[in-house]
Amino acid sequence: MDIDQYPHRVYTFPMNPSKQKLVQRLKIIEGQVRGLQDMIDKGAYCIDVITQTSAVKQALSGIEDVMMENHLNTCAADQIKKGNSKKATEEILKVYRLKRK
Repeated sequence: MDIDQYPHRVYTFPMNPSKQKLVQRLKIIEGQVRGLQDMIDKGAYCIDVITQTSAVKQALSGIEDVMMENHLNTCAADQIKKGNSKKATEEILKVYRLKRK
């Protein structure tokens, strides 16, 4: 993957079963969020809502983990092979810092 190929930092996730699984997981999360909206509309018990928001956060974290693994195995590896390890390191640190917040 040539970095210059993606001038706006739009890297693609290869079309394969992993991508299909991610899309399916996102659809499930979307349903969970709609369920949360419904729970709040109906005045559900606070702890039940918090439990469901925690489940959504964990599901999103799982998506992030898969995306980071893909990035490290493809984009970052390609950057390093092409001598641009500084950019790869900066991107990884940026995500690391975001995850710590």
